[in-house]
Amino acid sequence: MEQWMICVYLFIVGLFFGSFFNCLCDRLSNNQSIIHPGSHCDNCKHELTWYELIPVFSYLFQGGKCSKCKIKLSFWYPFTEIITGLLFMGSFIVYGFTLNTLLSIVISSVFICVIISDSKYMVILDEVLIAGIILVSIIYIFQGGMINLAYRFLRGLVLFSIMLLIKVFGDITFKQESLGWGDIKLAFFVGIVLGIKLGIMHIFIGAFLALPYALYITYKNKDNILPFGPFLISAFFILFHFQDFFYNLLSIIFRGAI
Repeated sequence: MEQWMICVYLFIVGLFFGSFFNCLCDRLSNNQSIIHPGSHCDNCKHELTWYELIPVFSYLFQGGKCSKCKIKLSFWYPFTEIITGLLFMGSFIVYGFTLNTLLSIVISSVFICVIISDSKYMVILDEVLIAGIILVSIIYIFQGGMINLAYRFLRGLVLFSIMLLIKVFGDITFKQESLGWGDIKLAFFVGIVLGIKLGIMHIFIGAFLALPYALYITYKNKDNILPFGPFLISAFFILFHFQDFFYNLLSIIFRGAI
C-alpha cells in the first residue's frame, strides 16, 4: 500500500476515533453508559441517524446545528475530530512502519481524552489511563520484553510518588487541594513512557504552560480552579516527540552545573 494511502486511511480512522473520544469522555465524566442510549442530541434527545454520525461532514452539512431542534452544536466536536485525525496520520509520517507509530497513536489518544475530560469536567478518567497503560505495556513488551516493562513500571511508581509528595506539600501550604488525584495517576503513565528525568521535566513545563491561564483566572477573580491535566499532558506530548532534544538539554544543564 502506498504511504499516502496509509496517511489518508489513518486520518479517516482518527476522525472516527475523535468522535468516539468525545462521546466517551462526555458520558464517562457524567457516569453514563457508553452503550445505551445511542448517540443523540443532548438538548432534544433526537437519536442520530447514521449520516448524522459522520465526523466533521455531518457538522458541516447540518450547518453546525441539530437537524431536529436546531440548537447550535459546539465547534469543539469537529475540531477534536480533525486534530485526532491529524495526530494519527502524523504518527505514521514521523515514525513510519514501526511500533513507535502505534505508541504515538496511543499517546495521542490519551492526550485528546485528557484534554476533553479535564477541560470540560475537571476530571481525568481512570478508564482512559488504564487503557493507555495496558496498550503501551503491550508495545513495550514487544520492544524490550518483560524486564523492560518492569523497569518502566518502577519509573512510573517513582514519578507517581514525586507527584504525590508535591500534592501533600501543596495541600499543606495552601490549605486546599493543590493537585487532583487524576494528575497524580497521570504521572504514573508519564513515568512509564518518559522515565524519571523527563517525567520531572514535564511537571515544570506543564506548570510553565499553565502560568498564563492561572494569572488570567486570578485577574478575572474567578474561582481560581485550574484544570492542570491539559497542561501536564501537553508537556508530556511535547517531551515524548522531542525526547532527544530534551535529553541533550538536560546534559548541557547538568554539565554546566558541574
